[in-house]
Amino acid sequence: MKKYWFIFSKTDVALQKLSDGIYTIPLAEECPIEIKPWTHVMNITPMEDGTEVRTIRVDAPTSIISKDHSLEFEMCPLRSSFYKLTPALYLKAGKCQELLYWDMNTQFCGVCGGPMKMHTDISKRCENCGKEVWPQLATAVIVLVHKGDEVLLVHANNFRSNFYGLVAGFVETGETLEQAVHREVEEETGLEINNLRYFGSQPWPYPCGIMVGYNADYVSGDIHLQKEELSKGDWFKKDNLPNIPEKLSIARMILDDWIENGPGHLPEIL
Repeated sequence: MKKYWFIFSKTDVALQKLSDGIYTIPLAEECPIEIKPWTHVMNITPMEDGTEVRTIRVDAPTSIISKDHSLEFEMCPLRSSFYKLTPALYLKAGKCQELLYWDMNTQFCGVCGGPMKMHTDISKRCENCGKEVWPQLATAVIVLVHKGDEVLLVHANNFRSNFYGLVAGFVETGETLEQAVHREVEEETGLEINNLRYFGSQPWPYPCGIMVGYNADYVSGDIHLQKEELSKGDWFKKDNLPNIPEKLSIARMILDDWIENGPGHLPEIL
């Protein structure tokens, strides 16, 4: 039975370009490249149509050559694969990358230092003390704050280019998602908000997160940026938007929804 083979080198995934120019993930009964005896082949949840999924990590992209040289592979950053793969394959690639990252970072037990071995497809057990571990997700919230016909956009210090995004941050131990939204907005901008409205969520495999999106309304305060986190921030209308995030992100999805439907729209959540 043929399986999808998600082959990674660091954060790049191997894509196969078909004769019609469409990109896909290699589909074969056996791994289409030569692998070492010690390479860990991970079993991943099948696709919705039942097609089995495997993923591996190789040391260098030069290793990614088909066994019989009949297939041409192109290494592509995971983020960029969003624009080349179907949504289902992109999401599965993200899951594979997250599990490979988890596998690489859980080689030894955090309690006794013993070797960790796979126990199920998504858990490991220490061969010495029996401690079990599962993949951990870093939960973050992201919010579009509305003030009449304007929205709050900010430029974070860690952004690689000159675009503006939404206020966001990680959920802390002991707080709810909604408390995290209020705290992040107050800490990073000094503003008070209310009327939180859940938008949706998105896996964020960079390297192992989930983003939970909200809309909220401005209540009071002037913008006072947390300089350790943000370099710029302001209110913007639809006709004077700065550069905004690319389409793969939930930040862009929330912005696009506001642009098309306005602040009161509630998206359909599957």
